Amino acid sequence: MGELDVNSTPEYKKYQSYHLNVDPEQDDKATEIKICHFSRPHMRAFHCSWWSFFIAFFIWFAIAPLLSEIKETLDLSKQQVWTSSIAGVGGTIFMRFVLGPACDKYGPRILFTVILCFASIPTALTGLVSSAAGLAVLRLFIGFAGGTFVMCQYWTSRMFTKDVVGTANALVGGWGNLGGGVTQLVMGSVLFPLFKTGMSAEMAWRTVSVVPAIVAFSTGVAVWFISDDAPKGNYTDLKKHGNMPEVSAAASFRSGALNFNTWFLFVQYACCFGVELTMNNAAALYFREEFGQSTESAAAIASIFGWMNLFARGLGGYMSDKLNEKMGMKGRLLVHTVCLFAEGILVLVFANTPNLAGSIVVLVFFSIFVQAAEGTSYGIVPYVNPPCTGSIAGIVGAGGNTGAVAFGMGFRQLDYKQAFIVMGCTIIASSFLSVFIRIKGHAGLICGQDDLVIGKGTLSVPEPEEIGEEDEA
Repeated sequence: MGELDVNSTPEYKKYQSYHLNVDPEQDDKATEIKICHFSRPHMRAFHCSWWSFFIAFFIWFAIAPLLSEIKETLDLSKQQVWTSSIAGVGGTIFMRFVLGPACDKYGPRILFTVILCFASIPTALTGLVSSAAGLAVLRLFIGFAGGTFVMCQYWTSRMFTKDVVGTANALVGGWGNLGGGVTQLVMGSVLFPLFKTGMSAEMAWRTVSVVPAIVAFSTGVAVWFISDDAPKGNYTDLKKHGNMPEVSAAASFRSGALNFNTWFLFVQYACCFGVELTMNNAAALYFREEFGQSTESAAAIASIFGWMNLFARGLGGYMSDKLNEKMGMKGRLLVHTVCLFAEGILVLVFANTPNLAGSIVVLVFFSIFVQAAEGTSYGIVPYVNPPCTGSIAGIVGAGGNTGAVAFGMGFRQLDYKQAFIVMGCTIIASSFLSVFIRIKGHAGLICGQDDLVIGKGTLSVPEPEEIGEEDEA
């Protein structure tokens, strides 16, 4: 397709033409997604977003398939192992709260670079761990990598119109989350056995994490040089040319936090992404301890959960966009509710499946609905309060990690079956919160109707005076 000329506006633009169709009324955001393109700025940001989050997820859980070996070497108890897992997801809660408003102020590109380069350092130092406390602290700092999810979702929200943003957010989020499955397979079933051929099992787990650390640091540096913050350029250039005002991160966060819809989505995201994080920590241990699988075999089975991200989260976002076309916001809320409810039911089925083959089959469908619910969640987020989408994305994202901490505490104290039953019942209860989500200008699940004028709004740079007015209201 030919390039679309957008020279008609006199304001500063880094690019005077684009390789995708764009909507000038929505800040030159793309109205389409072309997966096979790598053109700047839209599709370059799309691919940098999912790849950076993929690598972040990879190093975040690179240690998970090795936990049985680490547990044996350091003589750790089940509680000590789960304490480290809780620390790994708990540290990200703070980072997601911080990175949300930071995206509104600085843009996603520089934040991706900073976090990936920082998190690669403790990843490389995994081999120096010698105690339970050291393992918990190490995983706490590696867990900062999980904060990159905020930039991942914010970036595509800045690049694509509301008509396709659900699909865009779901694809980059899902392909990024795929890192959690790939790391189970690559670290546990490929690199660990490979390293073990030339050294002891202990030396293998102590050295293998250097590989993903190098890849993460390199990715962080590359993103800085090859991508753009927004369709019209980087935030620093837009501010320099007067096209973007300085933004108060605190005001942006305050406005997003005062919207009650943010917190309903916070709880619901805890019950989908929080479940995924918990499974990334628990799955390999579960299949080894409950079904007697080897480290390599358990890691391969556990990776199935993450591999569903290849399509399931994108499918959730796509269904959200399609039902939005037919039913408006009511359609997005409906598919979101169904995915959460089905997810909860399948967790209960998984908890009561006694054989290995049956557990694997249920795991596949359980994972599909977990990922789909994540996709439908971020099909709703950009509508809650568009000028504060960074802050809202951060708060909702932090809900996922909060859920992982809560569920992790359950797995730390209870046996597997009891922990899964508590998890399933909690998820089912959370699905009913959709009834209370009422976004200004949009229909609710049960009543109301969409305002067509507000529905055509766009995610924009937060205007300080607008946020101030909202806070006073």
